[in-house]
Amino acid sequence: MAALDWFANDVAVAAPVPRSRPRAVPRRRAKAKPRRLRGGVAWIVAFAVVLAGVVALNVAVLRVNMNVSRLDRAQIELQAENAALASNVSSAASAQRIEQAAHKLGYVPAPATDTSYIQLGSR
Repeated sequence: MAALDWFANDVAVAAPVPRSRPRAVPRRRAKAKPRRLRGGVAWIVAFAVVLAGVVALNVAVLRVNMNVSRLDRAQIELQAENAALASNVSSAASAQRIEQAAHKLGYVPAPATDTSYIQLGSR
């Protein structure tokens, strides 16, 4: 390369040649991937359906548990009522009560000497 003389006026310097820009090649615009978007929506819908199913199942289980609780209370009440009725039956069938009712009606117990047995026949 030659040395550059800053003070020389007689040297003609060519104007710089404007370089043309390389022409930009238009890129193909990437199409939106609707399949991917549809897939995401499908997953969201599937997840929502699963959650709705879980909620419905929990509501059904809660209703069943409420019915079971109600039936347990009814069973306990019926058992208590059966115990009271069994007590009434046993007290009504007691020998002492029957003897008192007979005495009120004017019956008296037979003396043991008047008791006899009847033979119904031999087998």
